[in-house]
Amino acid sequence: MTGVAGFIGMHVTERLLGRGDEVAGLDNLNDYYDVALKQARLDRLLPHGAFSFTKADITDRAALAQAFARHRPERVVHLAAQVGVRYSLTNPAAYLQGNLVGFGNVLEECREHGIEHLVYASSSSVYGSGGPVPSSEADNVDHPVSLYAATKKANELMAHTYSHLYGIPTTGLRFFTVYGPWGRPDMAPFLFARAIMEGRAIDVFNHGNMLRDFTYIDDVAEGVVRICDKPPGPDKSYDPSHPHPGTSNAPYRIFNLGNGEPVPLADFIEALETSLTRRALKNYLPMQPGDVPVTAANTDALHAWVGFRPHTPLGEGIARFARWYLGHYPTGH
Repeated sequence: MTGVAGFIGMHVTERLLGRGDEVAGLDNLNDYYDVALKQARLDRLLPHGAFSFTKADITDRAALAQAFARHRPERVVHLAAQVGVRYSLTNPAAYLQGNLVGFGNVLEECREHGIEHLVYASSSSVYGSGGPVPSSEADNVDHPVSLYAATKKANELMAHTYSHLYGIPTTGLRFFTVYGPWGRPDMAPFLFARAIMEGRAIDVFNHGNMLRDFTYIDDVAEGVVRICDKPPGPDKSYDPSHPHPGTSNAPYRIFNLGNGEPVPLADFIEALETSLTRRALKNYLPMQPGDVPVTAANTDALHAWVGFRPHTPLGEGIARFARWYLGHYPTGH
């Protein structure tokens, strides 16, 4: 499990450990956001006897090779990445290294060790703006609007190449606005909660005219584990004269992992206000470069593949997040 101290990584690992799997976790614990939060997540995992941790960076091929050689994993869940759309506007080198060089290293180790299934994080950002809504794996995603999205699309292409050349089963998951307890501080639920509790105004981009497909973390963890348990084979119905971008005649699949019910940003803010029992001060701003006005997932392919769709209502998920936030940050920050 790469990115094991990350938001999704911790939750997926807890679910795997809970059902009796052994998990070897790897993370570089970088300072893109609060290292103390990453360490606190890691501290939840370390007491498990079936869990081991290696502090290493996926861009360090030698360290990654040592971890693979030591643990001999059967399956790999690759969640380590440089994340965030806005950060990619000012720090592109971090994305080129972490998301391209790092992913290439992971693919090479999977090839050398005969991994039976590689599940990796893609992103809803690959859909860009102006496409069909809800977004489907069948949609063309050749026009990314941020470097972050471009690196995630590149990951899908790289994975397909390894599936085709070396027969490695790979599955990419396009996550849609994941939120919940232990969430990332650079995402809206955390940013807004912190500002509201500190009495600061929240930045509302595109003047609030945004729809987001908020997906609760427990649903995401369930989806990742189910996908992990089902390595793909070649799609016998694949037609290269009319190719479907989400499948292949190689053992390769792409799936959306989203709630499928996009909500207006105003509704999300209202749910957060209700759960925190405080009103938000709002600073309305124009759309940010690289951002998109709507994210919405078509999850038909996911349901057909593993019989599951995310389903947690926003109000319920936000209430759980708020309870965690107020417990973890009793002073508001």
